[in-house]
This record gives sequence, structure tokens and C-alpha cells, in this order.
Amino acid sequence: MKTLELGLDTFGDVTRDAQGADLPQAAVLRNLVEQAILADDLGVDFLGVGEHHRADFAVSAPEVLLAGIATRTKRIRLGSAVTVLSSDDPIRVYQRFSTVDALSSGRAEVIVGRGSFTESFPLFGYDLSLYEELFEQKLDLFVALLRQEQVNWSGRLRPPLVDQRVFPRPERGTIKTWIGVGGSPESVVGAARYELPLMLAIIGGEPMRFKPYVDLYRRACGKLEIATPEIGVHSPGYVAASDAAAREEFYPDYKAMRDRIGAERGWGPMTRAEFDREVELGSLYVGSPETVAQKIAATARGLGLSRFDLKYSAGGLSQARMMTCIELYARAVMPRVRELLARD
Repeated sequence: MKTLELGLDTFGDVTRDAQGADLPQAAVLRNLVEQAILADDLGVDFLGVGEHHRADFAVSAPEVLLAGIATRTKRIRLGSAVTVLSSDDPIRVYQRFSTVDALSSGRAEVIVGRGSFTESFPLFGYDLSLYEELFEQKLDLFVALLRQEQVNWSGRLRPPLVDQRVFPRPERGTIKTWIGVGGSPESVVGAARYELPLMLAIIGGEPMRFKPYVDLYRRACGKLEIATPEIGVHSPGYVAASDAAAREEFYPDYKAMRDRIGAERGWGPMTRAEFDREVELGSLYVGSPETVAQKIAATARGLGLSRFDLKYSAGGLSQARMMTCIELYARAVMPRVRELLARD
């Protein structure tokens, strides 16, 4: 199979200091730049930064952060994970990512999606009852911006554009754009219709349960008589020296984050047994480099992936542990995954 791209994702989770107090969000953002520099130095293919508008995540303007990272890195590709397009202006998203693309000499990517949180809708004055229509129309406009130098577009939710030019234009003509999908067949078909790569957010459960989405995507591309674009997966995980160390270091912070978000959504607290099952059989890529590499390779084979992104931040997980995780992922997991896949 084609060489698998291996990336990292973070939401800029608010971490703690040595005394157990939450760091200021400003410090978290500065630490994230250091994480990006390390990933770039070690040869990680991609860094994705999520967009959130809540106290437990520091990144609300991923493009601004990525622009800063662009000036401190040389080769790593830089993107969102995801951009909540439904509650943003597609023209401004395009302009901001074109700016990141310029500062990074063509390394910018966009992953657009509906997002798994809805705080941005009341914040920016959008009606949640229009959740689906907002995404569909804004995606249609964003694709027009990607593909037309003089944009002609009309829709129900904003005034039309007639022969409108938008600046800056990317030096290489366009910006690579993925559609992020968490479980919507409509988004899968939309990705095929627009001939855009598909990024599956698999954050729980057995990874192969997403194979029907992959099959749907390929069937839709076949009906449209187009070559199937790339398919990627984003999943949480953590790498440490041994399986036992990885579980013990990751579990407390992951549980605290999951329980906090779960309480907002009506879920019960996560037990240690549930965590261990998710590590062993589900979509938590937690363990030694060999364990994590074997699991990534199995997912890549089973779903026919072009990219796998490990979401390595988790609640209060410390800067030191995240930096160690990045180093083990780059130095040990990535070459081992490629070795395993080269045997296929």
C-alpha cells in the first residue's frame, strides 16, 4: 500500500503545572508551539490543531496559532482538526488559511467539519436549528473559493457572490481540504461529491465499525466516476516506554476529561475497566511503541488509510509527558508502522 502519512492532533487541552493548578491558556498555547517544533524536528508528517470555544481547551483561533508555528518550523504540514465551518465565514476561513499557506511555503491544510461541540453557535449568533443547512451551504461556498479565481455563488443564507475575487491566493493554486466526519453518512457522500479527502474521527469503539463509511465513500466515488481521494483517521492515544506505564500515565487525565465532557452530555463516569477495554479493543492507541504501531498498522490496513493522526493531548496531561509521547511516536512508532505495512 501507499506510504502511510503519520500525524499528530491536539485541541490545546489546558494542562496543569507541577503543583496541580491549571496553566493559563496563554501558557498552553506557547507550550503547543514547542510541541510543534519538536514534531517538525523529528519528521512527523502533519500537525492538526482543533478549534474550541470553552475553558478546557486553549485554541479558539487555530489559524493564528498555525501561522506562528509556520514561522518556527520547516517541513511539517499544518492544519485544523477541525475548523467548525458551520459557525464561521468561509471567505475568512479561506483567507486565513491562505495566509498560513504563504507563511509556511505551501504547508497549510484545512479539515472542515460540523464539530463535536456547539458552543460556537450562540457565541457567533448562529441558529442551531440550521445546523445541517449552515454546514452544507458554507461547504459549498468554501469549495467554490478553492476552485474558482473569480467566484460566482449563491445560497439561501447569505448574499450571492458575482465575479468576486478573494485574496490572498495560494501560491500553488489551492489548499488541500479534507472533510472531517464523526458519524454522518451525508458528510461522507458530500466528501465524494466535492472530490475531497475524508477524515474519520474515530474516538471510541472498534475502528472497523467505520468500514461501512469507507465503503460508502468508495461507492459514491464510483458512481460519480471519480478516483477515490485519500482517507484518514483521527483517534486519541498516548505512547510511553511500556504498556503499563502508558496506561497509568494516561488514564487519570483522560478519565477526568472524558467525565467532564460526559457529564455535559448525560454519560456516566468512565470506569477503569471501560478504559482498558477501549485500549485493548477500541480506539484508544495507548501503550508501548510496539503496541501502538501494531494497532495503527491494523487500522490502516483494515480501512485502507492514507493518513493516521494521533490525538496526543488529553485534559491535564503534562507538557513533559506530551513531549515524551511525541518523541516516542516519531522515533519508534512511525518507522515501525511503515515497516509493518511494507510487508503487505
